[in-house]
Formats: sequence, C-alpha cells, structure tokens
Amino acid sequence: MEKYNFNTIIDRRNTSSLKYDFSVERGYPADVLPLWIADMDFPTAEPILDALHKAVSHGIFGYSEVKKEYYEAVSGWFQRHLGWKPKSEWLVKTPGVVFALALAIRSLTNPSDSVMIQTPVYYPFYSIIRDNDRTLIENELEYADGRYSIDFADFEAKIKENRVKLFILCSPHNPVGRVWTEAELKQIGEICKKYGVIIASDEIHCDFAFPEHPHTVFAKACPELTDQSIICTAPSKTFNLAGLQIANIWIPNAEYRRKVKKEMERNGYSQLNTLGLVASKAAYEKGDEWLSQCKAYLRDNLDYLRDFIRDRLPKIFLVEPDGTYFAWLNCSRLGLERKELNELIINKARLWLDAGHIFGKCSDQFQRIVLACPRKTLEQALEQFEKAVRCCHNI
Repeated sequence: MEKYNFNTIIDRRNTSSLKYDFSVERGYPADVLPLWIADMDFPTAEPILDALHKAVSHGIFGYSEVKKEYYEAVSGWFQRHLGWKPKSEWLVKTPGVVFALALAIRSLTNPSDSVMIQTPVYYPFYSIIRDNDRTLIENELEYADGRYSIDFADFEAKIKENRVKLFILCSPHNPVGRVWTEAELKQIGEICKKYGVIIASDEIHCDFAFPEHPHTVFAKACPELTDQSIICTAPSKTFNLAGLQIANIWIPNAEYRRKVKKEMERNGYSQLNTLGLVASKAAYEKGDEWLSQCKAYLRDNLDYLRDFIRDRLPKIFLVEPDGTYFAWLNCSRLGLERKELNELIINKARLWLDAGHIFGKCSDQFQRIVLACPRKTLEQALEQFEKAVRCCHNI
C-alpha cells in the first residue's frame, strides 16, 4: 500500500521559492507555469521531516559536526542501492556539488589549465571553469537516431591536444538523460588513465536511474582509477533537499583531499548547515520507501508525457531518458529559430522551461522540462504547450 501521495498540489508561491516566486525578476511573465529548475513539487519523506521537527524543537542551532553514525548512514545507502562502499576517510562535506567541483578546479588545476566537459551539459559547469580562469574544452556528445553517445575519438583527441588536467563527468547525464554503461565508463577511465586526467564525477542524479539502465559509480566501474577520481553525491535531488545545502563528496586520494579541504578553508567555510546534516542522515537511513514510491510516480509521469507527445504533439520528439526526472525535448520539427521557439514556450504557452541553448551551442532546438510535479501540473503544462503550438503553427 502506498504511503505517500504525490498528486497533492502544494502552493509554493510566496515562500521565496526560486522556482515560483522569481519569474519577473528573471525576465519572465508573472503567470508562467514553471517546470525549469531541478527541484520537486513534492514534500520530502516523513522520516526526514520528523528528524527536522525534532531538531527544530530542540531550539539551538549552533555549530555542528558529524560522528561515525553519519558516515554509516550515507555509505550504507550507496552500498545498499549501488553496491559501492566508500571509506569513511574519503568523505568531505560541502554545501553543494557545484561548490565542490569549483573547489576541485581551483585546488587541483592551475590558471589556464584545460578542464573538459561533455556538451550539452548542466550549465553551471561552464561558469565554474571560465570564472576560475581555466580553459574550457568541450567534448560534444553525438546525437543520432534520437539518442546521445560519447564520441570517444574526439574525447581522446581533445584531452591529448589540450593537455586536459581535469574532466567533469556528468553521470547520469543532465540534461540528455543518459545513464552511462559500465563499458562506457571503463572506456572513459582508460583514456583518462593514459593521459593522467583527474575525473570529477557528478553523480547527484544517481538515485534516478531506471532499473533497465542501472547506475554504476565511476570508482566502481574503474577501481584502478579510484585514487584518480572524485565522486560527488548529495541527497538534494534525491529527497528534494537542495535548500538545506549538503553534499557528500568522496575523495580517495589523500593529497587531493588535503588540497580540496585547504581550498575550502581559504573560502572561510567550515561547519555545514546543521539542519542539512540532520536531513541527510535521516534521508539515507530511512528514505528508501519514499524514494521507491517517488520513482514509480515519476516513471508514470514520463509515460504520460510520452503518450501525450505521440498523440497530441507529433512534431515534438522525446529523447528517451535512461534515468533522471527530466525530459529533453527536440523541437526542431516545429521549424522555428531559437528566439521563435522561446517566444512560443514563454509567451504563447506561458511555460518556464530551460531552453536548450543554455546547456550548449548544439542544443538550440531543445527544451528541458522537469517531471517532478503532480500529474495535474504536468497535464496543464502540456495542454498549454499543445494549444500554443496548434494556434501558432496549425499543427
């Protein structure tokens, strides 16, 4: 019997929600329906709320740290769900994965060094490379027959030609929804080992891989490269805790770990958000049931989206995801320029999605939509999209 109801629509407006309360400030109409940012419109799991209520009732929010029970909760989750058990000494806690990636860039590379990403990709990757005065190198994913894959010849050539020092792997990949296979990860590892490239693997969406496309932690796929890799994880996407700012970063290499910690000290950061630590521990100890039901609901939303597009938006193409709670939509058959497509989405359909071009220059004709919302919200969004398309393009 299902314990959680994901159909309930909770009004998030006037709660300082970045998703709902800042459309005008970000240049969008006030009445757009937002399905852009990667947070969920679902309350988090009851065990997490119970732990937070208990901490709030205590009434004191001083500096906090964690003991071995925290490590056991987090590592136990990865062992239970992904068959990978990180060591306690590897753990470095940060307020977020992107923050950790920026620390790695600053502490493990030098100004002007080359850092590589695989595009189209999560857009903050671009800024943390450029804003830290590193050279951005792009290994563009190949898109053919409605699916993305890695151009390994280009991957190796770019590493060799540019003397790449650090590679940011997005696994599962945001926004295209690929869950890299163990074979693909091994091939990445072989090339990075050959050229001594550090791998910083962003695995924040690892808990949303579909059963037929299981996620493999990079360090598990390439154990010989454990000491050359940084595995970035967080409960923020899995349990909708982004605002509590807690990430668990696993750095097996003692020298890398020392440098990353030192860089964090240079930034004046030490103890994390007390409630974030409480929520993270509770999530990994008792969040299994909630996540299982949430993933089933998200899969149903994806099925609904797929059927809607097939029946009512035939010129939109869904890039079938292996995981995540995103849908990456190819809108090229609408025959619109980038500005025209954005005009259709924003001002005609009254939707706030993430436009493809922000993920990379190869994605002008794409839009990313977040499926982590009640079904009624998704239905409304798709009906608005359909109406705008039919009205403007007679489709």
